Amino acid sequence: MASQAAPSCRLVFCLLIAAAVLRPGLGWDTVNSAYGDTIIMPCRLSVPQNLMFGKWKYEKPDGSPVFIAFRSSTKKSVQYDDVPEYKDRLSLSENYTLSISNARISDEKRFVCMLVTEDNVFEAPTIVKVFKQPSKPEIVSKAPFLETEQLKKLGDCISKDSYPDGNITWYRSGKVLQPLEGAVVIIFQKQMDPVTQLYTMTSSLEYKTTKADLHVPFTCSVTYYGPSGQKTVHSEQAVFDIYYPTEQVTIQVLPPKNAIKEGDNITLKCLGNGNPPPQEFLFYLPGQPEGIRGSNTYTLTDVRRNATGDYKCSLIDKRSMIASTAITVHYLDLSLNPSGEVTKQIGDALPVSCTISASRNATVVWMKDNVRLRSSPSFSSLHYQDAGNYVCETALQEVEGLKKRESLTLIVEGKPQIKMTKKTDPSGLSKTIICHVEGFPKPAIQWTITGSGSVINQTEESPYINGRYYSKIIISPEENVTLTCTAENQLERTVNSLNVSAISIPEHDEADEISDENREKVNDQAKLIVGIVVGLLLAALVAGVVYWLYMKKSKTASKHVNKELGNQEENKKLEENNHKTEA
Repeated sequence: MASQAAPSCRLVFCLLIAAAVLRPGLGWDTVNSAYGDTIIMPCRLSVPQNLMFGKWKYEKPDGSPVFIAFRSSTKKSVQYDDVPEYKDRLSLSENYTLSISNARISDEKRFVCMLVTEDNVFEAPTIVKVFKQPSKPEIVSKAPFLETEQLKKLGDCISKDSYPDGNITWYRSGKVLQPLEGAVVIIFQKQMDPVTQLYTMTSSLEYKTTKADLHVPFTCSVTYYGPSGQKTVHSEQAVFDIYYPTEQVTIQVLPPKNAIKEGDNITLKCLGNGNPPPQEFLFYLPGQPEGIRGSNTYTLTDVRRNATGDYKCSLIDKRSMIASTAITVHYLDLSLNPSGEVTKQIGDALPVSCTISASRNATVVWMKDNVRLRSSPSFSSLHYQDAGNYVCETALQEVEGLKKRESLTLIVEGKPQIKMTKKTDPSGLSKTIICHVEGFPKPAIQWTITGSGSVINQTEESPYINGRYYSKIIISPEENVTLTCTAENQLERTVNSLNVSAISIPEHDEADEISDENREKVNDQAKLIVGIVVGLLLAALVAGVVYWLYMKKSKTASKHVNKELGNQEENKKLEENNHKTEA
């Protein structure tokens, strides 16, 4: 059996040598792979029935073969040749598909799958292409600024680690920049790393800028080939500061000039439209021909209405380049008469005036106890409800914060006045007695029973509103009583009484309303008592005089009976009348 195997092995060896030289088989296929990925190369041969083994090789640039992997068809074993650059990177499957991990640029070769029988060798070549996506392009070495009408280097666009090499394009505001003599100069360079075989591309841009390039973005891109075709990656935008001379001067007022009021600080700001902007200016104030040199701002503090006028500024070296503005200092004056705290008596008249003086038409609002009034207050006869806190407020709506207000605290005083009412409950079991009181300051109310002087404490009071309130008691008297209601404040003490019949005696109920009738005061009662006494004395005096005259006439009548007197019946009537008078 050994003698038979030897010729067979020699035949296979000869076939491999012949296959390496003659290269019979299929046309080649191409496999594209990304850098770092796994290269997968299927063997594009049909496996013959009498297959002995399969083998993979690659070809050097001079055409000589390098075997890298072997797989027996019978033992199912895999052997990898000692090739340093493919150590631990190869994998040969049962269908003779070869995989190479961590693809490198050096893997770009012609690989061949070989299937060997006892009498033949079949080959299928595969070309491997490896692609490496470059890094995102970046604009470096950027110019700190560009000056108008000057050709200056804008920056470098760089993209690294590309395979194969790519191409760089510059853009202005998204549009491709083409070389233009004296305005656009583009210089492109590329370098290959001898170790990694990866390329670095650099493109330098020189650019002549104008004011139109202010705030305009510049970008660059790299175009490269990958496994799936051509692709483009763009850089981040770069915006450059553009220097240009001042062509116009403007002046600003802070705060806005339509909102300046007395007491404000005014800042004048002078601006030139150049870049960089000028830092020094001359400021001209109203009535002052000489300019004040300073920075780009000038401040006036605590301005008054006489600061109204024209303000100007100019460049230091170009005084003809000047700007001006008119400023109005708004003012607002308010005078309220009377103001502060004012105390008046009920029924008094009180004229009120709120006088406004302003730089323009002002709005006037009257408030009473934080409630807006429809019109300004006017008092020809004061009532308790007129009391309160009045505010006259004025404002210039166009000028923020310009408001004035004055207040008047009106106090309306009055002596207590009393009205008493009574009402029988429909059930007939009780009577409600109410003492209505009006006055300010708020009078204190006390109930007593006339005669006994007993004080009634079980009362119910209403809220005190507009100088009025009431106190109510509910009683069920078994006999007739007289109730007294006393109201007292700092001005006076007032008393009123009401007769209440026993609960068993029906009586007329009084209307429950405020009235000036039946309101009595302590001094009025004293005057009434004195008047009665004086009346009685006068009546006694009149009776005495009448009696004296009667007696005198009686004596005269006895002498002249027939002449002066009538018949006896008339004398009798006169005598009866005299007795009534005496009584």
